[in-house]
Amino acid sequence: MSRYWSKVVHGLTPYVPGEQPTLPNLVKLNTNESPYGPSRKVLDALRAEVGDTLRLYPDPGSDQLRAVIAKRHGLTAEQVFAGNGSDEVLAHVFLALLKHDAPLLFPDITYSFYPVYCGLYGIAYEAVPLNTAFEIDVNDYLRCNEGKNGGIIFPNPNAPTGQLVTLSAIERLLKANTSSVVVIDEAYVDFGGVSCVPLIKQYPHLLVTHTLSKSRALAGLRVGYATGHPELIEALNRVKDSFNSYPLDRFAQAGATAAMEDDAYFSAMWQKVIASKQSLVAAMQALGFEVLPSAANFIFARFPGRDGAEIASRLRERSIIVRHFPNPPRISPFMRITVGTDEQCAGLVDALREIVYTNENK
Repeated sequence: MSRYWSKVVHGLTPYVPGEQPTLPNLVKLNTNESPYGPSRKVLDALRAEVGDTLRLYPDPGSDQLRAVIAKRHGLTAEQVFAGNGSDEVLAHVFLALLKHDAPLLFPDITYSFYPVYCGLYGIAYEAVPLNTAFEIDVNDYLRCNEGKNGGIIFPNPNAPTGQLVTLSAIERLLKANTSSVVVIDEAYVDFGGVSCVPLIKQYPHLLVTHTLSKSRALAGLRVGYATGHPELIEALNRVKDSFNSYPLDRFAQAGATAAMEDDAYFSAMWQKVIASKQSLVAAMQALGFEVLPSAANFIFARFPGRDGAEIASRLRERSIIVRHFPNPPRISPFMRITVGTDEQCAGLVDALREIVYTNENK
């Protein structure tokens, strides 16, 4: 604490990102990064940016990147916003579109940055409980506050559970909730879901966010984007240009553009991850783990009668890092495990077998 801090700083509870440890021979399965590097075309594009032009500011509108994103989704560039990772995009979304008198609604178990944004911007919110199967039920949002809210946001698939809301359920929510913005955070949709981006043509109050950190293997470049009606995108640009008019540097724009254009590599990578996930789920279920259905590049799993923190700690002793959330207590038995390479997944399963079935742990 410092007497020089602004009043808002004293009340903040910052987001805690996934650990980035430097242990030797580490198997890092805690932050949902891609187990595979970006495509060669991305690396070539980054090398091409090394030169005298680095003395110049980047394109403030990321026009080429937005055009490529728009083409991929069948949109216009005016329906696309780009920013420094989906976290910055979401930060602008909260301030530009979700700060109203009525409370914002999001799940009680979800991406833990959402309440942080609310604290930063002074946004009232209400956490809507997941059902007993850890699923998002859109009916709960329609019943909440008699249908009155300042906006609705949730990841699809949800994090950290990995469970998916169907496209038909989202459309039902959009039809019933027309007086506020509905934001669908599709950070993980490429690993088993169907994007609702096509719905923005019918629903002007729908905004969909994406990241290139996961399925495009660019977590180190920090690029995210939002798609929606031009009026929603204009609101985001107004906030951006009141905060940082040059959000994406030349490397980020070049690498992200190349990644969005390389569909062949993109398709091959997400298919490999999905295949590895299916094998991992089967192997863990054979060990006796309960694994929630996942449409993401991670799984959410628990072993009946065992503490998730204790298993995660024993994995760490073997240089395998997974994510454990102690709160809320309802999910403390679970671990969130990123899908790695087949070799990494096999090593994880061997370690789990040893941890849950050795004599010392029975």
